[in-house]
Amino acid sequence: MPPPMRRALDLAAEAAEAGEVPVGAVVTLGDQIIAESRNAMRGSNDPTAHAEMEAIRAAAAKLGTSRLDDCTLWVTLEPCAMCAAAVAIARFKALRFAAEDPKSGGVVHGPRVFAQPTCHHRPDVLGGIGEEEAGELLRRFFGERR
Repeated sequence: MPPPMRRALDLAAEAAEAGEVPVGAVVTLGDQIIAESRNAMRGSNDPTAHAEMEAIRAAAAKLGTSRLDDCTLWVTLEPCAMCAAAVAIARFKALRFAAEDPKSGGVVHGPRVFAQPTCHHRPDVLGGIGEEEAGELLRRFFGERR
């Protein structure tokens, strides 16, 4: 498994321990991790504090630009429509994710943000990296709450 996805899965596990939905995200530039985050919606009372959004904000701040053209976003769950739109707006080179999200996903499910004619930038997308581990984290988290 690529190191950025390994780190994203570790961040997802940390999110679960904190009572957040277990999603982690990492931004890389070349082979270097430049930003990372985990879901923080409950702890911050911010409905936009998805792991992807937090990592995107941190990467943009670190690089001093809103354009993340040469970056890759690694995330443990298929991004929702909000996060997929942010990926497009930030102009990520690539998106890598672990588990698909048939209920709330916005990339290969639901609104399929990158397939819309109004989407001005489409990153290279590859899913299924670490899918089993990410899926198990999610099943365990929600199973304990039902």
